[in-house]
Amino acid sequence: MISLPKKIPVNSSDQTLISWLRLSRSENVGPVSFRQLLSLYSSAETALEALPEWAQRGGRRQALHICSISEAERELEALTKFGGQLLSLTDSAYPDILKNIHDPPPLVSVKGQIASLSKQGVGIVGARNASLNGKKLAQSYARELGKQGYNVVSGMARGIDTAAHEGSMLSGTIAVLAGGIDHIYPPENKNLYDEISDKGVLIAEAPFGTIPQASSFPRRNRLISGLSLGVVIVEAAMKSGSLITARFALEQGREVFAIPGSPLDPRCHGTNHLIRQGAALVQFTQDILQGLEKPFHPSYREQKENSPSFNEITSQEFNQTLHQARQVILENLSFTPIQVDELIRGCHFSHAIVTMVLLELELAGRLNRHAGHQVSLRGDT
Repeated sequence: MISLPKKIPVNSSDQTLISWLRLSRSENVGPVSFRQLLSLYSSAETALEALPEWAQRGGRRQALHICSISEAERELEALTKFGGQLLSLTDSAYPDILKNIHDPPPLVSVKGQIASLSKQGVGIVGARNASLNGKKLAQSYARELGKQGYNVVSGMARGIDTAAHEGSMLSGTIAVLAGGIDHIYPPENKNLYDEISDKGVLIAEAPFGTIPQASSFPRRNRLISGLSLGVVIVEAAMKSGSLITARFALEQGREVFAIPGSPLDPRCHGTNHLIRQGAALVQFTQDILQGLEKPFHPSYREQKENSPSFNEITSQEFNQTLHQARQVILENLSFTPIQVDELIRGCHFSHAIVTMVLLELELAGRLNRHAGHQVSLRGDT
């Protein structure tokens, strides 16, 4: 049975931040498991003590790496020397709109005009190999949205992203980075990176010093939409990462806008597809502004309603059902992602019990979490 360690008193906000950083950087801990652990233990310190036991219960045999105090302090010191700042979910400077997504990142690194994060944002993303007209449109939309008081949020990639940042540099722009906040990608955007650092805001979920991998970009896209009231897709092929951003936006209750284009141009196939699926067709900036006038319904409300209450699960229930639940859940999982709600229905266990077993498996390194509240077994399990 999972034991509840004695709580360690927190003497300062700095100690709390270090503890949050340690928990966030410990092996196999993601935004979902971070939130669930804090829900159970109330503090990061007590959750850190319990991590090895959770992983062992999930079937892990080797030791779990727990981020040490010295590791966390080194990262925080490096970020501070770099001129950046670490914001936690409890920080007043943490963007309110980002708090309203499912399982927001518990910590983000930021650099630049941090106070401007309080402004409302609109995402503009699109093709890296964008056409000249596409880049002109992105720059024009960004400039006009900036005049209306919006931050323009994008991913600092080549093409549309670069044009969006350039168009909004004077009014306010946010670059969401796939790697650590200190890693410039692509390298040729160094001048743009430096200018945003001075006039706008750089923000990253990944730890300081992280080199972006292919798997880093969907997480970046989730933050782009999470920081935005709506997302404008200017040019995108059918397999473009911009369509991933659009999907995240829909899941987060954001508006999705798309620019129609020629059916002969592969760079427009994705945007035309989005329009067929119900995205708002955009010709002029006014089309975007009108769409942003719709009431905003943050997705966090649904999350709070569906979050299991670990306190309701008694020790007796653990002893009677948890072992059986592990076996049944493992039998129902595969390498193909499945909705958590579907798994709950198929396993006939309570939401809280299934959530607890999934937490064990994730901390053991046997479970992957995917967009849309989906889970799967890890390929190396």
